[in-house]
Amino acid sequence: MKKILVIAGTRPEVIKLAPVYTQAVKKFGAEAVEWVNSGQHTTLADLALEAFGINPGTVLETMTANGSLGVLTYNLISEFDRLFDNVAPEAVVVQGDTTTAFAGALIAFYHRIPCVHVEAGLRSFDCGNPFPEEANRRMISCLASIHCAPTPRAAENLRREGIAQDRILVTGNTVVDAVNHVRDKLLQPNNSAGGQRRILVTLHRREAWGDEMEKVCIALRELADSRPNVEIDFPVHLNPRVREPVHRILGQHPRIHLLDPLDYLGLQRMLSQSYLVLTDSGGIQEEAPSYGVPVLVLRRLTERPEAVEHGYAQVTGTDPVVVVRAAQRLLDDPEAYRAMVARTNPFGDGHAAARIVQALSELLSSQPAESEHSSPVAALE
Repeated sequence: MKKILVIAGTRPEVIKLAPVYTQAVKKFGAEAVEWVNSGQHTTLADLALEAFGINPGTVLETMTANGSLGVLTYNLISEFDRLFDNVAPEAVVVQGDTTTAFAGALIAFYHRIPCVHVEAGLRSFDCGNPFPEEANRRMISCLASIHCAPTPRAAENLRREGIAQDRILVTGNTVVDAVNHVRDKLLQPNNSAGGQRRILVTLHRREAWGDEMEKVCIALRELADSRPNVEIDFPVHLNPRVREPVHRILGQHPRIHLLDPLDYLGLQRMLSQSYLVLTDSGGIQEEAPSYGVPVLVLRRLTERPEAVEHGYAQVTGTDPVVVVRAAQRLLDDPEAYRAMVARTNPFGDGHAAARIVQALSELLSSQPAESEHSSPVAALE
């Protein structure tokens, strides 16, 4: 029996592909769908897999200590090439803009295997920001058979790049499906008991390493010093380039709580109970509106402008003056805060995975034995 391979290697990929995998198993059967763990991340991805009850069928060994992006890419390409030779999958599914997704799409293309790209069409229009994600997702768009765009804007980005309309499907973002899976169990009123305001912070992107990360840490320290009713929860990424400046600058502050990385359910619980979130994470920008938590985006630009346009998020960058001023405004001005509380999530309605699996089913039913990049997506529009 030929397989559909769902490929993921990082925590965000796991979270966003878990609903697709679950729907695909329902549609095609457990024997026909296999989860492939690329090994790009280990602990964080494994914790996310546990949250969704997924046991990978294949686990690759691709990460090396202090390995460069070049080494990781080489390892992923080699492992995927061997895997596809052995399994001869009927289709592969990749998500987003990781090195895992790019390598999976590239080797699927080399093997003439249809590739479904989940969360296609996001663009910052700056290949250095985010790095290397912007380049990865642009290259995947040259390789994929079906482009599952999370929003109409993402679909328009693809059309402008010459992707045929019949290969593009607007699905919504599967992160909303994932949040809906756990939301009712976790949602709590925003935590302001006793007048305390809890702020969640996440920060990890490569372009923030060094001076930018230090500036954010200075801003967090100034914010906590300026408002005694603020408690900051900061799950710190395991990368030493993140941990060293964060612990050096913030480690002694009594109301800044530096935590080990949280599993998916733990992070969702903390997000749901937060008054405000400061983040450079794309996934949290998409998740926070489901909980009505305003977002300050600690980046120069975002490829997820929908929340900004709806007023649920603000791009601040990393300048301490700008970050502190924006956070203080939301802490001090109830009307400004209420204006940023999302009423609906602009990234999806919770049914993205079903649309993606239906498109995959239509693709497979139309494929000859030696298929190239044809797609029946137009029938679903």
